[in-house]
Amino acid sequence: MTAFVKWFISSLNASYARRVPKGEWEKKPYNPILGEQYKMYWEDLNGSGETRVLCEQVSHHPPITGFCIKNDQHGLVLNGHTGQKTRFSSTSLICDQVGQCVLQLKNRGDEAYMFSYPSVTVNGIWYAAPYVELTGTSYVQSTTGLYCTIEYSSRGWISGERNHFKCYIRRNSNPKEYVYKIEGQWSGQSTLTAYDSKSSVPFLDVTKLTPATMHVEEVEKQDEMESRRIWQKVSDAIRANDTQTAGVEKARIENKQREERTARLEAKKEWEPKYFDWVDQHPTVTNLQRMLTSTVKGKYSPATSGNWVIKE
Repeated sequence: MTAFVKWFISSLNASYARRVPKGEWEKKPYNPILGEQYKMYWEDLNGSGETRVLCEQVSHHPPITGFCIKNDQHGLVLNGHTGQKTRFSSTSLICDQVGQCVLQLKNRGDEAYMFSYPSVTVNGIWYAAPYVELTGTSYVQSTTGLYCTIEYSSRGWISGERNHFKCYIRRNSNPKEYVYKIEGQWSGQSTLTAYDSKSSVPFLDVTKLTPATMHVEEVEKQDEMESRRIWQKVSDAIRANDTQTAGVEKARIENKQREERTARLEAKKEWEPKYFDWVDQHPTVTNLQRMLTSTVKGKYSPATSGNWVIKE
């Protein structure tokens, strides 16, 4: 479980902190179109094996993305999906992430970890200097009989530190006592403390990690539904500060989507994802949800027991 938490915290840093170049602010992303795809891979590094990532926009209303990460050499398969429910506070945009992921380790007897996402708060909107902070709680449940809660907190007006988290790893059989406490910044350093110890030891320093190089096919060789190919003309216009062309190309993409949707409705034809299937009452998900809800009771309330899974 500690190895999983280490990976999870490093992924938060990569997703919400490191991706924004120093000195720049968050930018509004494109709204992915139905069926949009993103494919990339990390090559073998020191025996790690090649790791491939595939994402597909499996629903537009509501917006849901299905994704899969696979490393065949080490028997690692991660299937998951994420959607967003957005709301406003007086000073922020709050995005509650809906969905879950299941990581399965085939080479370890199908050991599995199910986890949920934090909420994302976008601050600084009214000052034209937006930045992201994480709030809420992530839950992780493992088939090993261990689970953990990861609580996120943001910096207040007077005290506190930015990007703070506190994680407790516990046994389902004895939730009153924690096995380990991990605390720090998901964008910086964190420490680990065992239950019966009065001192902490270093756990992770994400600033010392070297990102692996991601590989994406050249746009000209991509499928027509891959992100960079779909939005290439819009992106080129934005880089050239040509807002008129960017608007025209964006409208062309959106109008084509409306036309395709109208044609499907007239033909009474349901749209189907190319790479993912919806598995209702997914057996691994339902088993891990049962383990977690029986321990934490009403604190964890999943929206669904299903999952989007890559087609075999």
